[in-house]
Amino acid sequence: MTQHRPIRLYSGPLSMFGAKAQIAVLEKGLEAEVVMVPFDMKALYEPKHGEVLRINPKRQVPVLVHGAVEIFDSTQIFEYLEDLCPEPPLWPRDIAGRARARLLELQSDEVYFPHIIRLMGLQAAPTDAAAVAARAGAAQFYARMDSLLDDGRPWLCGDGFSYTDIAFYMAQIFGDRMGAPIPADATRLVAWRAWMGERHSVRQVAGAMGRWLLSQGRPLPAFLQALV
Repeated sequence: MTQHRPIRLYSGPLSMFGAKAQIAVLEKGLEAEVVMVPFDMKALYEPKHGEVLRINPKRQVPVLVHGAVEIFDSTQIFEYLEDLCPEPPLWPRDIAGRARARLLELQSDEVYFPHIIRLMGLQAAPTDAAAVAARAGAAQFYARMDSLLDDGRPWLCGDGFSYTDIAFYMAQIFGDRMGAPIPADATRLVAWRAWMGERHSVRQVAGAMGRWLLSQGRPLPAFLQALV
């Protein structure tokens, strides 16, 4: 059966989206070979890995191969893993809950993270108007996510850990590194991040990313340093 075949996941040492997929595979308890494609801070992913080029027209990781299935994009990988291995569920079971969770996962990637991408090119100009606007946009998103935890729930969508938690945790690592950290007064969100760091899957994947950054002489946020 396809489910019992090993998964091959192509990722990179500093791929937020690849890390999302890695954490999900671990949470599902699936056997997987993780292939870290070559990456350099200057050359980035050049030259591109042959299998990544063959499968993904966007020329990016993550790419997942499972038997005859060859897919890319971290969200599509989430959906495939949920169909492949429904237990433990990583989407809420009810229709409305799943819709909300999927929307938040999308917003983590497509609403929050573009602010962080803009900051990546403005590290030397923190007072630039574009950098100020990007940090403000990130701050608004943090406030919204903090409000989701207002009733004391430990996770962002309902009572269970979900793909939404995975996506936003990895995204906010890059936000912190680029100068837009979760503010200290977002106490519920700070507590959520600490709960995330206690999960074995998160410690394994985010910790490995932290160790790679240290090997490149890059500083780490304190919460990530604790996972190394």
